[in-house]
Amino acid sequence: MMSNNTINAQRPKNLTSLTGMRIFAALLVFLFHASLGKMLNPFEDMQVADNYALIFKNAGWLGVSFFFILSGFVLTWSANPQQSNRRFWLKRLGKIFPNHLVTWALMLAFFRSYVSDSNAWLPNLLLLSSWSNNIDIFVSVNQPSWTLCSEMLFYMLFPAIFMLVSKLPANWLPSALGAVFIGLALTQLAITHWVDGTPQLKEWPLSENQWWLAYNFPPFRLYEFMAGMIMARLLQTGRRLSLSLPGTVLLVLVAYIATYFVPFQYSLNFITFIPLCLLITAAAQGDLAGKKTLINTRLIVWLGEISFGMYMVHYLVLIAAKQMMADRLYGLAASLSIILVCLLASLVGGYLLYRYVELPVMRQLARTEKKPVIIAAESATER
Repeated sequence: MMSNNTINAQRPKNLTSLTGMRIFAALLVFLFHASLGKMLNPFEDMQVADNYALIFKNAGWLGVSFFFILSGFVLTWSANPQQSNRRFWLKRLGKIFPNHLVTWALMLAFFRSYVSDSNAWLPNLLLLSSWSNNIDIFVSVNQPSWTLCSEMLFYMLFPAIFMLVSKLPANWLPSALGAVFIGLALTQLAITHWVDGTPQLKEWPLSENQWWLAYNFPPFRLYEFMAGMIMARLLQTGRRLSLSLPGTVLLVLVAYIATYFVPFQYSLNFITFIPLCLLITAAAQGDLAGKKTLINTRLIVWLGEISFGMYMVHYLVLIAAKQMMADRLYGLAASLSIILVCLLASLVGGYLLYRYVELPVMRQLARTEKKPVIIAAESATER
């Protein structure tokens, strides 16, 4: 998979391609949600509606898996051994929680009827909802926020996992990746055979408990996060992929097509696991080599920067559009226009969150980190 060619030890401060790729993953999640009748799918022609839903029926899983692997990769690549755990956790909370709080509040203020369980607001606010096996809680309030429950677990465990991964000899890392992949496979097999598959959910061919464990339960998403960490370590040790970025894109496309031909549960993150690991690593490797591609152009990188805000706000945009449609359906041109307008509104909302919520918080945290008295206090009390 990888060769031992040496990579320039002077790593760039930012792997801009990885930032740029985020917008494509967020777009996949958006298009998937827009294909669901309960969220949008405005096509009056049922054949067109079904075809649209079919094309993007697994796109959401792909986008989420990408984000989880990317999270492990980026945190490992940018890890600062001099930073205290408390400072690391504070910065990660500052990155995700303000946007979550704003969209959580907007959801309860304007779309409370979409919250099925009146008790869901508190665990969702605290990013604990995915630890519940009640579907009205683990997918609740601003529904995409369930992924942040997994991210919170990743952040809490990262210092400990990083210490272990960073101590692995370089020649053990491919075996570690294989072990993580086998762990994912065994977990999904166990869910298939040992968790009651009845009654099935209306939307997916799994029971509520199977769906929760296979997709939403935070500990079982650690496989993707750890895989990203291992891939970053492989690149840091001087290994290089023999595949090009276009080659890995093609591999992900083939894997996506393959998800249509395997049992549903294995389409969630199993089939695309290795291809996504390779895609992210190939993009980072291209940045190290100074290659200019579509995904590290200024516009795409900027879109990647606002993609988290876009991801957090797009559900509110879709259900607002659904409410305005009032059960009306439309022809092809009008429907495509509605989807496009929703996408643009989501991007605008994402920009507003990035510019007026996310950036100010991160800048304030950066300012406090630079104050000598605070740094001295941390170094004296937390080493």
